[in-house]
Amino acid sequence: MRVYLPSTLSGLAEILRDRKLEPAPLTGYAVTPALREWYASADLEELEYAAMADAAKDSLRLLSSDPDAASRRVVIVAEVPDDAIAYESGDVVDGEDRALVRVTRAISFERIVSGHVDDAEAETDVRAARAAITAADAGDDDARFTVDGAAGHELMWYATQELPHLFG
Repeated sequence: MRVYLPSTLSGLAEILRDRKLEPAPLTGYAVTPALREWYASADLEELEYAAMADAAKDSLRLLSSDPDAASRRVVIVAEVPDDAIAYESGDVVDGEDRALVRVTRAISFERIVSGHVDDAEAETDVRAARAAITAADAGDDDARFTVDGAAGHELMWYATQELPHLFG
């Protein structure tokens, strides 16, 4: 199963150094049965885009708890064996977490298929969104508007062999 894993640039640096994503369980987003049911008219590409958008939003949560991290959202895409995926069993609230999964074991670097990272032009909006994400999660409409400002930036696609160039 293709899984979209939220990260940060510092997290990506660790992945490149350690050649794996850990520790398990890892929070990820994927095309789940709940997402398919909710977005029944969508094709696979649209469903994957929705899962990646959820992972990018979760990247903001990681950034909000790491004041030293660069203000750029990061999503790691990996092919994970189905038996390493646990679906969230809780009820979906207000459309949130339809794509949420838990990866129950570490992911080797060989399973990573790409990385998606904000370009430098997004940093101002991402900086504002990382400061607003907690309030947005609590229902603050102004904060949600700020978070949506970051979501308006497309993440840049990087092949796995290109990821180290983000640090050089």
